[in-house]
Amino acid sequence: MLIEFSVGNYRSFKEVVTFSMVAADITADNNIIHNDNLFTVDDDLKLLKSAAIYGANASGKSNLAKALSFMKRFMINSSREGQSTDDIKVEPFRLSVETENKPSFFEIVFLLDGIKYRYGFEATRKKIISEWLFYFPNIEEISLFNREEDKIKSSKDYQANGVEKFTRDNALFLSVSAQFNIKIAEDILNWSTNCLQIIFGLNYASYHYLTIKCLIENKNKNKIISFIKKLDLGIDDINVNEIDITEDKLLDDLPQEIREILLKKLGVKGNLINTKHRKFDSENKFISVESFDFTEDESEGTKKAFALAGLLFYILENSQTLIIDEFDARLHPLISRAIIELFNSNETNPNNAQLIVMTHDTNLLTHKLFRRDQIWFTEKDRYGTTDLYSLVEYNISNDAAFENDYIKGRYGAIPYIGDLSQLINSDGKK
Repeated sequence: MLIEFSVGNYRSFKEVVTFSMVAADITADNNIIHNDNLFTVDDDLKLLKSAAIYGANASGKSNLAKALSFMKRFMINSSREGQSTDDIKVEPFRLSVETENKPSFFEIVFLLDGIKYRYGFEATRKKIISEWLFYFPNIEEISLFNREEDKIKSSKDYQANGVEKFTRDNALFLSVSAQFNIKIAEDILNWSTNCLQIIFGLNYASYHYLTIKCLIENKNKNKIISFIKKLDLGIDDINVNEIDITEDKLLDDLPQEIREILLKKLGVKGNLINTKHRKFDSENKFISVESFDFTEDESEGTKKAFALAGLLFYILENSQTLIIDEFDARLHPLISRAIIELFNSNETNPNNAQLIVMTHDTNLLTHKLFRRDQIWFTEKDRYGTTDLYSLVEYNISNDAAFENDYIKGRYGAIPYIGDLSQLINSDGKK
């Protein structure tokens, strides 16, 4: 379970910004506090099942997801990839001379097997400046290791004596520890690999194959097909058939580079997806089922819903955390809402999976769907720095008109658009 994520450096995020899934202590207004939207970890910690982040274009929403994605990749791969002279792919804040060479800061707080961990590091493009790992076996926080550049001290509980001498300046001690079979490190990297999924913009196609696999292996097949049918996409059923890839099956208008890649795979197995649609006669009576080629005949919105379907049920079933940037792209607002309701519901989310979305869809911005602590905003100041804050910081009622007030600018985080009327003269000239 994700608890908190912090990122920044000296100035780019006003030092550091922190996104939190910790539920706030909200007083009930008209009984609107949505207790189903959160779950209890212990007497001191309650976590949210979903959250939405709003903000103008270029305000920093996607950068938050990108930062977490970089942290995940670097944790997993820094010991295995690259050489000692390779740069670390951090992005310092470049709009101030004060920050160009300052280290970037990353920290994540999460639950693993019921135990709370806090892990983080600071890095420049050349080396790791600091790195730390703490955990809470009981009430107090205990250090598992602490690193200041090339000086690394680990505790007996971490059991990694001697591993520090194999750690490059541009590699994480956590990642190296996992290579040496240090169990805590292995468990943490397994968590980040398998339990934290991040989707960017329209880059959801890779999850298309997860849905196909689920259908072929009959894993959540009925749930996936029922989900697609209930989204009112006109689909009555889905069939997946395994086929041999042959040259005559390649589309004529495929880009040459794609065709060349596929030609190298001739003879291997591929998948042909057909969707079933109901056909009617002139009197609107059902007469048969028409088969559609999924790739050729279905809309881009349907393809996204299909790609997400297998992943959504996998996340819900395995109590994982899913982050989707540009959540609303190609999805109708009612479909977006239905997906969020899957996570907020105790019935459909009994394992307390989490969903975090970056979106512009203000139709979701309502007290009927979210608590105030589930709504976040990003806003840039005149110097290009990003501020991240929650609606719970505003002294408003739980049943306020969130969408209307947001569009009016009450919470900030909207674009302030200049007068466009004079850009083109009446004769069409600039």
